[in-house]
Amino acid sequence: MRHLAIAAILACTAALPAAADPVAGLWRTEPGDEGGYLFVRVGPCGAEICGVIERSVGADGTVSTTTAGYEHIGRGMIWDMQPQGDGSYRGGKIWAPDRDRTYNSRMTLLSAGQLEVEGCVLGICRGQIWVRAE
Repeated sequence: MRHLAIAAILACTAALPAAADPVAGLWRTEPGDEGGYLFVRVGPCGAEICGVIERSVGADGTVSTTTAGYEHIGRGMIWDMQPQGDGSYRGGKIWAPDRDRTYNSRMTLLSAGQLEVEGCVLGICRGQIWVRAE
């Protein structure tokens, strides 16, 4: 019984930093060139932050939650982001579906509902402001 209690306490304390990260949640990207957008689930991956494409919405409003509707559902879009403690995240990578390329990335939590996400090559960055969906 004592071991069970210790295991429960350790499990709860291990989950606290992950649950406390303000960037964790579901985020909606800006529309792409063709009008569609994505929902990306962002959260802890160990000590770092990552994000996975959870669903897509096409320009016609069609919602896809499986790879049958959008081939990249479940694909990692953000990984290795390191929290800096001030609402910014550095040192990670982002995959851009519209270009099928991976870039160095950084993120900044602008408010509880807005996340600036950038991909950079040789110091030149392009980014979006994502809106919290939940």
